[in-house]
Amino acid sequence: MVGTEDTSPTSRRRHIARLAVFVVLLSLLFYLTAVERVIDVAAVRALIESAGPLAPLAYVVVSAVLGALLVPGPLLAAGSGFLFGPVLGTFVTLGATVGSAVITAAVGRRAGRDSARALLGEPRADRIDRLIDRGGLWAVVGQRFVPGINDALASYTFGAFGVPLWQMAVGAVIGSAPKAFAYTALGSTVGEFSAPLLAAAIAVWCVTAVVGAFAAHRGWRRWRARD
Repeated sequence: MVGTEDTSPTSRRRHIARLAVFVVLLSLLFYLTAVERVIDVAAVRALIESAGPLAPLAYVVVSAVLGALLVPGPLLAAGSGFLFGPVLGTFVTLGATVGSAVITAAVGRRAGRDSARALLGEPRADRIDRLIDRGGLWAVVGQRFVPGINDALASYTFGAFGVPLWQMAVGAVIGSAPKAFAYTALGSTVGEFSAPLLAAAIAVWCVTAVVGAFAAHRGWRRWRARD
């Protein structure tokens, strides 16, 4: 319950340990999936193809889970483009993106919400809650535009800070649409090369990256100004 956090030294140590374990587990998962590539995305694609007409739905479900396990989103989106083409593949990618966002946010909320509030203290935690009420949706949208940030890791963090699941889902759709198209289109050109489609994918990615970097810089300055 808000306002009843135990702030004793023993409680703080317990909350710190809990968050530390969560961070270590996520770091290990990121290393295994993003660096060591212990999950073979090509093998997953081959398995999905055997589902026939249900392959797009199957890929949405499987890709959502793999995304939550920190398998890099661009690889999953490219696989969607390779299997289903740029149009259907983009919708499949967006469906999987929303699924991953909801899963990761729910886990982050369950694992870290109470500890994050306890460590921040009631005044700061309440301030963050008010900021989320006013702009949590657009914070999710903005994060999705920023280049170089793992969306799943960010969603775990958003969940720990209490961003509602509906904001995660809607924000993922709005913020991920440009990159979903770009990565899916790039994947589709592997199976059937198209210079115009490749150029469009690169252009959309570049514009998204520039807008995201500008928005992140402006948001940080506004945050500092309020602090």
